[in-house]
Parts: sequence; structure tokens; C-alpha cells
Amino acid sequence: MRKLIIDTDTGSDDAVALMMALKSTEVDVLAITTVCGNVPLELATKNALMTVEVTNAQKPPIYVGAHIPLMKDLVTAVNVHGEDGMGDRNLIHPTINPEAGHAIDMIIELVEKNPNEIEIVTIGPVTNIALAILKAPDTMKKVKRIYSMGTAGFGPGNTTPVAEFNVYVDAEAYHIMMKSGIPITIIGFDVCLGEAAWNREDMEFLMESQKKEAVFAVQCNLSLLDYNLQARGEHFVDLPDAVAMGVVLWEDIVLDDKLCYCYVCTTEDATYGQVIINDGSKLAISDGFGSNLPNATVCKRIDNPLFKKRLSKLLIT
Repeated sequence: MRKLIIDTDTGSDDAVALMMALKSTEVDVLAITTVCGNVPLELATKNALMTVEVTNAQKPPIYVGAHIPLMKDLVTAVNVHGEDGMGDRNLIHPTINPEAGHAIDMIIELVEKNPNEIEIVTIGPVTNIALAILKAPDTMKKVKRIYSMGTAGFGPGNTTPVAEFNVYVDAEAYHIMMKSGIPITIIGFDVCLGEAAWNREDMEFLMESQKKEAVFAVQCNLSLLDYNLQARGEHFVDLPDAVAMGVVLWEDIVLDDKLCYCYVCTTEDATYGQVIINDGSKLAISDGFGSNLPNATVCKRIDNPLFKKRLSKLLIT
């Protein structure tokens, strides 16, 4: 069975992604590691604990990781996901606790014990992953693959015009990961919009199921719904982390992907967190990009109806 470590800054869409993996019979979640991002680290950890408790399926140990990015102050997304990261609906009262030991050390230990078997799913900033690479580069080369919900893909950013949130929080960490030589699959923000998002009917269907985790999944995303209503005037909930987990669990939902060279911008304020993606297309001036070998597989298109069908089935089963 496939072995996963899930690294999360647990906000509301992370919770849905965690539920998917925990309820799957196709993967063994060896550990969940928490990192600052959507919310400060303490809240990210509480939200992960609560999600495991509500889901009542696989119950992997949870380890606490980095509380600040590598080189800059933490930027959160509480304006999107709520002050608690989970919709501010008084949902978060975990009765279980995280394990002793630091997330970075546990990632390294699990990879060392399971060489070339561990797949790491990063659904938040990759600070923990970068620190593990810096601390034990030879061990981390034994990671089978990293799946990253990060970058804007081939579209605009969601945090700045060019940067996606998970990279923007800690672009230096993303740069370290992309230079590591570990096989990486990127699920960008561009494939997580449109028909991949929950609409009114999707959310009503889940609520009407009265299944505890399905109801929790909708309720914790209500602040995100309010944000989208105010920002765009549309009734939808985009679930980037759940889409990324869908790619992890169901390879056949990927309709188009491509080996690409990805360059992480870290120096100028205006482009900080941008990931420039070159898919090998012929360029008039290719210096600086055309000569670089691919360092990631980037998803370009998924089967949205199939993804949402399988997601709903998991949540109500």
C-alpha cells in the first residue's frame, strides 16, 4: 500500500483534503505534520487534530512543525478561511493531542525507515520540507515523490497578481524544494477553479447526507464561501488542497500534465513567490529557461466531474 506523509497548514480546504486521504483505503497515512500558513501553527495543529477526530477513519500521529517561514514574517489567510481557519463556526474542540517530536525530525525518520516508498503531500507552505532537506539532504533524496499544491500553475496568482499563497508565504522554502532533485508533481491554483469548485448544489447534497464529516466539510468552508460571495459575487467554494489530494489518490483524473522547468522568484518584492513555469514551448529568447532540465510534472487539466463525484462519495460513505 502507498505510504503518505501529509504536510498541512490546516485551513478549511486542507480539512477536506485530509478527510479524503484518511477515508481512502488505497493509502496508508503514516503521519500528518503541521506548519504555519493559513493560520498560525497552534491553530493549524488544532484544526488537523479536529479533522482526524471528526473523520474517524485512519488516525495517524500528528507532529508539530515550523511556526515561522525561513526568512520572513508569517502571512496568514484568516481573512479568507476565518480567524480559526475553519469558518469561525465553533467547530474546533479536539480531545486528542499531537505527538512528541518535531515534524522535521519525524519526516526524516519515516523516510529513512521507508526508503523510496514515502510520498509527501504538501498542502501548505513547504517550510517543513525545506528544513528537512537542509538537515538531511541525502535522506530526503529517498523520498519517492512530493505532491505540491502550490504555484499559480499557468494562470494568475491568488495572493499577488503573480504569486499563489502557499509559495508566497515561504518562497525560499519552495526554492529549496524545487532544487532538491526529488521528483515533484505540482497542482497549481489554476486547475482548482471553475468546475473543480463546489457549487451550491454540491454543498446542499453534502449537507442533506447528514454524514458527520460531510457536514463538517461544508461548515468549515462557510467563511471561504462568504469571501467568494463578497469578492466575486458567486456562490462557490474552491478547494485547491482537495484537488491536489484528488490527483494523489486518483491518477486517472489527470487529463493533461507536462514535465516543466519551474523557477521560484525570491528577490524582488513585486514578483516574490511567483513560480515561472516553462513547459518546453519554443521561445524567441530562451536564455535562462530553455537550457534547463525539467524539475517538476505540472498538472494542466483534470476531469472535474469525476473528481467531484469521487470526493462526494468519499465524504458521505
